Amino acid sequence: MQRSNTNEAARFAKPEISGWRATLSASCASLVGIGLARFAYTPLLPAIIGAHWFAPSAAAYLGAANLAGYLAGALLGRPLATKIPAPMLLRGLMLLATVAFFACATPLSLGWFFAWRLLSGIAGGSLMVLAAPTVLPHVPHRRRGVASGAIFAGVGLGIAASGTLVPLLLREGLTDAWYGLGVLSLVLTLVAWAGWPAGKPAPQVVPGAHSHHPRPTRLLRALYVEYALNAAGLVPHMLFLVDFVARGLGQGLDSGAQYWVLFGLGAIVGPVLSGHLADRTGFGPALRLAFFVEAVAVLLPALGTGTAGLIVSSLVIGAFTPGIVPLALGRIHELLPHDAAAQKSAWSAATTGFALLQAAGAYGLTFIFAQTGGDYRLLFVIGAAAFGLTLGIDLLVGISAARRRLA
Repeated sequence: MQRSNTNEAARFAKPEISGWRATLSASCASLVGIGLARFAYTPLLPAIIGAHWFAPSAAAYLGAANLAGYLAGALLGRPLATKIPAPMLLRGLMLLATVAFFACATPLSLGWFFAWRLLSGIAGGSLMVLAAPTVLPHVPHRRRGVASGAIFAGVGLGIAASGTLVPLLLREGLTDAWYGLGVLSLVLTLVAWAGWPAGKPAPQVVPGAHSHHPRPTRLLRALYVEYALNAAGLVPHMLFLVDFVARGLGQGLDSGAQYWVLFGLGAIVGPVLSGHLADRTGFGPALRLAFFVEAVAVLLPALGTGTAGLIVSSLVIGAFTPGIVPLALGRIHELLPHDAAAQKSAWSAATTGFALLQAAGAYGLTFIFAQTGGDYRLLFVIGAAAFGLTLGIDLLVGISAARRRLA
């Protein structure tokens, strides 16, 4: 009788979600919450200004509203997850981002548009904090690096999709472009719907997990600052790249969108390439190299290097926009080996700092842009300075740590 009851329960038990099915759901979440909800606004910005929906300065501030929402979402994600089951919460966040697209198709007022851009940012920030941690524990340990790259590659897919689709959708009108993005987001939400794992994953044995290591507090704090400054350095490309090409260089929206597609193509391969680099050099040296390359790449548009410089700049900054994420996460794992709770806490702190400086950088650069009468090149110079400061901090702290070890 007992065996019969067991068999009967097994018949009606929900099938276990595979690691790769769950990874697909998380990739769709990053695609919707970050790739589309945030980055699709960049190629839409010139059209919004051209259609006189909002003045140039107001339209730029509306782009920054999404980044402010991202900060709020990064802070709210973990508390919400303690009260709402993860699958239900993640589905709701993707639906919120989807509804925001349809709401933005009608610019009833500046406040209406600001509120929905803010809500889409909250959805994206929460998805960034929750999607990967929900899924990765259900992936075998030896495959988590690949799964992590696939999840963050969703950001690049969203950027490439927005850069490809937005110019086509805009031919039907600005309102139809928002509707089209909403339909795409809804389809991706449905694809992800049944793939979220429920319950706790089976425990996995990690070699050496019983070991104890002291926490390198100074190195961690430096990493938080570096990761946050890196976010500020990305803002010029994230908000102004398409507008710089379309209006600043006078090449038109189609040309600007082409560079945004390059940005997206870089973002697709960025997480994979940065992970491969870290496997060869370690996460610390890989981060150092990334900061240097970013500083050079973000400065190229300000130097007037022409088409070649813009192509390189778009590809490189696009690659490191999501590519810096696995590097920072891997560095945290290096600094806090075998301590999962400390790793999650550190990642939450790093993500919050990233969101804070990204939002502050967006509003700050938008203010500078308005006050200087639209000086795009100054924005790229400031971005390069942020990356240079990041690299300087990393080198100084690294030298200090090396001296302490030798003492």
